[in-house]
Amino acid sequence: MISGIHHLGLTVRDVDASAAWYMEVLGFRQAGEFRSPDGARRKVFLRHDGLRARLGLTQHREGGREVFDETHVGLDHLAFAVADGAELDAWAARLADAGVVHSPVAPANSIPGAAVLVFRDPDNIQLELFADPSGSVDPPF
Repeated sequence: MISGIHHLGLTVRDVDASAAWYMEVLGFRQAGEFRSPDGARRKVFLRHDGLRARLGLTQHREGGREVFDETHVGLDHLAFAVADGAELDAWAARLADAGVVHSPVAPANSIPGAAVLVFRDPDNIQLELFADPSGSVDPPF
């Protein structure tokens, strides 16, 4: 039986810059690091007090330099749960203070009564802060 998500792995162009952004803007902390013996890839592992899953950022030596594009097959976006609309409003202010371009807090199109705040990381990966009034992170099916 699957019991949860252990970690999420994102490929980034500059692992140091991305890790710094996730720590400074979203409050993650570094929990580890890995360098392949041949230098082909480097990973930084991040943790957040409010998140059970670990976030891994990977830079590949031979990786492309283009930014993320969710219209390509693979990841579309990553959504982090927050408690409620008031917390979304607080995050909107925090993102603005950090100079991060973001959407206004808006109704989510997937769950009645839910609200979302959308923004992008330094590699253009779409991130969301998502408030679900049902308190559930389980899909509605």
